[in-house]
Amino acid sequence: MAITAQMVKELREKTGAGMLDCKKALTESDGDMDKAIDYLREKGIAKAAKKADRIAAEGLTSISTNGNDAVILEVNSETDFVAKNEGFQTLVKELAEHLLKNKPATVEEALAQTMENGATVDAHINAAIAKIGEKLSLRRFTVVSKTDSDAFGAYLHMGGRISVLTVLEGSTDADAAKDVSMHIAALNPKYVSRDQVSQEEVEHERQVLTQQALNEGKPENIVTKMVEGRLGKYFEDVCVLDQAFVKNPDQKVRQFVESKGATIREFIRYEVGEGIEKREDNFAEEVMNQVNKK
Repeated sequence: MAITAQMVKELREKTGAGMLDCKKALTESDGDMDKAIDYLREKGIAKAAKKADRIAAEGLTSISTNGNDAVILEVNSETDFVAKNEGFQTLVKELAEHLLKNKPATVEEALAQTMENGATVDAHINAAIAKIGEKLSLRRFTVVSKTDSDAFGAYLHMGGRISVLTVLEGSTDADAAKDVSMHIAALNPKYVSRDQVSQEEVEHERQVLTQQALNEGKPENIVTKMVEGRLGKYFEDVCVLDQAFVKNPDQKVRQFVESKGATIREFIRYEVGEGIEKREDNFAEEVMNQVNKK
């Protein structure tokens, strides 16, 4: 039976075993998922089993830089307690160093790469799962490069709850770049400038604001003018250059950056667990599930 990538992915999610181990198990069991799980358990490889259905929405974000290269990443755990564990923090550091050195394009590519200790990234994470006792996962990362004429702004908030990496072009002022990152951590803009906002998004916002104004009973002949004014406020909410600078609210971020002779090329902001649906565990149900497993 042909072993597909989807089958390998499913077995990996069920057992937490490495991709190569999952492929071998499926091959040995002729594609039978249950037999493949048993195979991995018998080999002692499925140490991360029973953790795969848990939700890992805690963890850390982090940034590592080396010369003109930098990486920002998020590694998830199940609990905030483990995020403070020294072993987990070491894992995050090791993964950051690997990503920065090898620059994989995707998480999947990263997991299949071999680390300096001879293990794949996937197997290295699973070894940490077995040791720490929680589901852990490399969720995402971005590798960024700059020139000698630019600056990285790396800012970690609350020990890595939020990380922001900004590239300031035309200035080597790392402190200024970090100040911009600190601002982005606080106000969470989506874009650098207005020209990055798609026409579809602007038009959608215009329609919503128009309906709001009409619902407020405003005369139609002044609604258009009102909407354009409110659109300006919308851009202030989503575009960092239009925002009042947190360290000096009398100054726009655009003015602060221009005063340094620079421009913001890009920024990446990661917040732990954003977009992950956190499950509310029912304690009684959890106990019964454990009882039924015995």
